[in-house]
Amino acid sequence: MLNNSSRIKTRKLDWLLIYALIGLCIMGFLTILSAVSGTKEMATVMRTHLIALPVSVAAFIFGWLFNYQIYAEHYRKLYAFVIFLLVAVLAFGIVARGSHSWFRLGGFSFQPAELCRIALIVITAAFLSSRQRYIKTFKTLAIFSMFILPVFALIMMQPDFSSIVVTAPALLILLFVAGVNIYYFVLIIAFALMAGIFPILWTYISLYPEVLDNSVILTWVNSLSFDIIPCLIFSGIILSLFIVGWFILKYFRIIVPFSLVIVLAFSMVGGFFSGYFVNKKIKSYQRKRIEAFLAPSADPKGASYNVLQAQIAMGSGGVLGKGLFSGTQSRLGFVPERHTDFILAILGEENGLLGTLLVLALYILILWRIVLIARNSSDLFGYLLCSGIFAIFFVYMVFNFGMLIGIVPVAGIPLPFISYGGSNLVSSMWAMGLVEGVYYRRLSLI
Repeated sequence: MLNNSSRIKTRKLDWLLIYALIGLCIMGFLTILSAVSGTKEMATVMRTHLIALPVSVAAFIFGWLFNYQIYAEHYRKLYAFVIFLLVAVLAFGIVARGSHSWFRLGGFSFQPAELCRIALIVITAAFLSSRQRYIKTFKTLAIFSMFILPVFALIMMQPDFSSIVVTAPALLILLFVAGVNIYYFVLIIAFALMAGIFPILWTYISLYPEVLDNSVILTWVNSLSFDIIPCLIFSGIILSLFIVGWFILKYFRIIVPFSLVIVLAFSMVGGFFSGYFVNKKIKSYQRKRIEAFLAPSADPKGASYNVLQAQIAMGSGGVLGKGLFSGTQSRLGFVPERHTDFILAILGEENGLLGTLLVLALYILILWRIVLIARNSSDLFGYLLCSGIFAIFFVYMVFNFGMLIGIVPVAGIPLPFISYGGSNLVSSMWAMGLVEGVYYRRLSLI
């Protein structure tokens, strides 16, 4: 580690990052305009987007000029503000698209969960940096879980599963980067896998009930989704298997603390019951998204319609595209949610493979710059903050590009700077401003 005396502060902007942001925002503006051109919602959408653009620039400037290190000292206050927003939206918000997750402000709507995604990254980075000496202890993970789970519970009450889908992987990546004990990291992964696998498995069985004919195990697994008694029996089986496994390891003189085995078992049981809860609370349109992922050709005019039409639009664009405002699939209304969830399909149809690759390249450039800024940050908090922002935008990119090629289910996740959505644009620009703030205050070699 070099002494501070051999370093100087360099006060300037990362222009490569800014140019990439400008490029994405221009492409996003043109694609949104093309997607809604000639529709009855064009005036409302473009008016909202034109107002969101300068507000997002202001959010970027705020994130850049406001010293990010202050968040490290006052992250508890930021956490209280996040809880306040999520409680307030349940009490006073409006229902839109099946979720109680919006504030109506005059003629505009604001979704606080978008802001809370970035705020959670800030809070987690600040918390982990404050416990650097105890980062590998179970107490650190327990405290982290205690302030994260209430946030996730409030988001689930809306319900807004897309926010969980984006935020949870990003937080896991941040924990790994911070150096959390690998065993505890495995605990979280086990919990997440159990919570995610069972709703998908139960949906698969509902699509293909014939798999139950020759499988007693699958029949019993399917019964877990209906009654709590089989769930309790299943939980007991998990605990028993772990205890038996511990005795077997002990017999072969492989020493594993019994407490760790029990904690792992309860982590899996907790994940299973979380999956049970998700399966009960999931909306019908969200269930259809999972069905479309598992069986895209089973219902081409129903559950799979959105994805198939988006893929047709992407494919019809070819290499060079049909030209701006010339996409037939979008102009004729075949692609639904074309200015939000499926905006990449519109971009691909009108700008072709080259346009899509350009957007991907700009995202990769942004992620690369974030990595470099993290490596040259002046403190651990700046490093973790950039790492968390990298993680969340990486998840955004994977879900949006993966959705169109069928490797991830449709989750209603916007593509930052491209998709329509003022809340997401403002919060994303705030995140980029935070990254610029770390760069602005970095320490460089003389």
